[in-house]
Amino acid sequence: MDDHYFFQRRGEIIALIPERRRRILEIGCGAGIFAASIEGAEEIWGIEPTAHAAEQAARRLFKVICAPFDIAKSELSEQYFDIVICNDVIEHMHDHDYFFEEIKKFIAPGGVLIGSIPNVRYYYNIYNILFHKEWQYADSGILDKSHLRFFTENSLLKCLSAHQFDIEIFYGINSAIRNTKSIRENIVATVVSLVMIISFGFNNDIQYLQFAFRVRPTNVN
Repeated sequence: MDDHYFFQRRGEIIALIPERRRRILEIGCGAGIFAASIEGAEEIWGIEPTAHAAEQAARRLFKVICAPFDIAKSELSEQYFDIVICNDVIEHMHDHDYFFEEIKKFIAPGGVLIGSIPNVRYYYNIYNILFHKEWQYADSGILDKSHLRFFTENSLLKCLSAHQFDIEIFYGINSAIRNTKSIRENIVATVVSLVMIISFGFNNDIQYLQFAFRVRPTNVN
């Protein structure tokens, strides 16, 4: 995995953090940059399987467990965390269904699960498949070599619902339309916009690199 993953600030996810934030757990916390930027928490825990990143996170957070989630969970108390965060983590898991079921055990009554997941229908990925017949893995991005699961907007929503999470907030982030910089990017953004218009909004999801969400376990108050 590219080391830049461990130092991301993820400012676009901060807006999802609710007022109730006494105890927070970030799974895949990297060097702890994002979690440490959350204000007002009494305890911020991290789970990070990569040793050198976990060592840095330990300097910033209340407690860091250096292990994959399925091993680290033995050190967690059930119904303890007001917020569990998993930014671009679930796609790296061997069994995301297992994770969605297990993580509910550690969310306190009234607590939430927050995260982001790459969008495999991102326009650039579709372009490479349709016009270059490519599904080429890379060191980072949607087709990161370490990704084991892939999601679209619909499949992610269905997955969350199947595991009995109520969706409070769900939206696309890092849009190809809004973040244009060069002339080439502006041309691409125009083409993507036209595709969305002529499909009457059916393909609006292709503009987003990722989807962000805040969900709450069903029937937990």
